[in-house]
Amino acid sequence: MNPLRKPGAIVVAALALAVLPGAASAHDGDHPFENCTEAYAAGYANIPEGDEHYGSHLDRDGDGIACDLPPADFRAHDDKAAAKGPAEQNRDLAETGGADTTVFLAAVGSTVLLTGGALVAAARRRRALR
Repeated sequence: MNPLRKPGAIVVAALALAVLPGAASAHDGDHPFENCTEAYAAGYANIPEGDEHYGSHLDRDGDGIACDLPPADFRAHDDKAAAKGPAEQNRDLAETGGADTTVFLAAVGSTVLLTGGALVAAARRRRALR
């Protein structure tokens, strides 16, 4: 077995793992929440049937209203912006905290990692040929 293939596989796996977080997205309403705790944390309660955030698994009593028992400290998603200071209201960040440059940073990091791996492989080949 060629010992240089193993580091190459490690580099490929590292690149794949480096790019995956850039592909993650915030909750965009295309699917219901996993549970009511997640819905409450995002500022959603009393979600009516037919709403994009509604899921039958969130409506335990079957009355057509999901997550209808919010905790005492619950704040609706519209109220979160009003509770923040002016400096925090106009940020263009997703719920995950990522920005538009996340994918590019992951690509640059992957390129640096790949280049470093190639340099290490070339140095090992030179030493082996001596």
